[in-house]
Amino acid sequence: MTRHPRPSATRGLIQGLDALIAALLVVAVVQSPPGSGGLVVLVAVVFGALYVWGRTVVRVHERSVDTPRGRWWPDAAWIAALLVPWAVLLWLSPAALWLAFPLMLVQMHVLGPHRGVVAVAVTTVLAIGEGLVVQADEGSPWTGFVLGPMLGAAVAVGVVLGIEAFVRESQTRQRTVDELTQVRQHLAQAERERAVSDERARLARDIHDTLAQSLSAIELLLRTADDAVGTDDLRARTLIGQARGAARDGLAEARRVVQDLTPGDLEATTLVAALHRVADRTATTYNDTDAGRRRPLTVSVKTSGATRPLPVPLETALLRIAQSALANVAEHAGAARAQVTLTFDDDTVTLDVVDDGTGFDPARGRDDRTSRRGFGLPAIRSRSHDLGGSFALETSRDGGTAVAVTLPTGETGGAR
Repeated sequence: MTRHPRPSATRGLIQGLDALIAALLVVAVVQSPPGSGGLVVLVAVVFGALYVWGRTVVRVHERSVDTPRGRWWPDAAWIAALLVPWAVLLWLSPAALWLAFPLMLVQMHVLGPHRGVVAVAVTTVLAIGEGLVVQADEGSPWTGFVLGPMLGAAVAVGVVLGIEAFVRESQTRQRTVDELTQVRQHLAQAERERAVSDERARLARDIHDTLAQSLSAIELLLRTADDAVGTDDLRARTLIGQARGAARDGLAEARRVVQDLTPGDLEATTLVAALHRVADRTATTYNDTDAGRRRPLTVSVKTSGATRPLPVPLETALLRIAQSALANVAEHAGAARAQVTLTFDDDTVTLDVVDDGTGFDPARGRDDRTSRRGFGLPAIRSRSHDLGGSFALETSRDGGTAVAVTLPTGETGGAR
């Protein structure tokens, strides 16, 4: 458990006792009976020296109230050593009785609530005994010598116990505040880590859906152009021009991913028009390849329901999903036709991408053709779930593949 030092008010009270005891020692010397001044001064000096030594060694003002107290050395030894010269001084000078109250406060602070009460009781008995034996013989009423020390002892015990209870309560509250602060820091750190993880996932999806697809198209076009060089230079130049166009698109997408801007296909246009552009680019890129290795691909786009603008995050996600799905169709499905359907309902929008390709066995998760690249479908699923939507996949060997993503268009779903 973390121990908190005493508050400044408690330290000030303890240190204030030093000045009070010094002043009362002077009073005891000044008001000593005639003829005993030298001995009183000697005993007062011994008491003062012991007090200063104990304050230097014990240093009670630096201790926490929940620190174990009352050990024989040096705590109890110091208090016992103080009682001896004080008892002698009390016998020599009745004015030394005033030292009893600050001495009781010191005893409670040094020895704690258990042994301190015993020390206070001993001090009270000495004070009462001196009053009854010495001063009562002078004709003074005995009630004052009994009630005075007892009331002083009760006040000293009550004051110290009350102050230390207040200090403990303050320390408990401080520990609670410290624990809450640590919890909040842990939560903030976890939130930062989650934000970093989400941002990494978002960038990975964007790179897969844009740069990776563009680079794959460029590689395929250049490979086909290389095969056509020397046999069909016109076709080779056409393919190289398409590769350059794909490179420009990829560069533009890279800049927008870095700057976190709207996808280039959505700038100054609608989502439907952007889907047509992506479909045309996919068909152009993959339809003009070596027919011996790939079938011509036709991509069509249709809408259903009342077309309306959607929040930018929603349109961006739908466009990225369509890009990723069409890239999978072109690269892996061996399809001749693919259709993109955008359906607008009252509270949702659904994107369907259906092809007539070979498909794969969903029980295996992915077929051999996607064994090296399995990020497309997980990225689509992640995007849809991040926006509070649903993802569905239907596929079978030689039966084609259908990907359906449904997203909420309300304020909650569109802004998340």
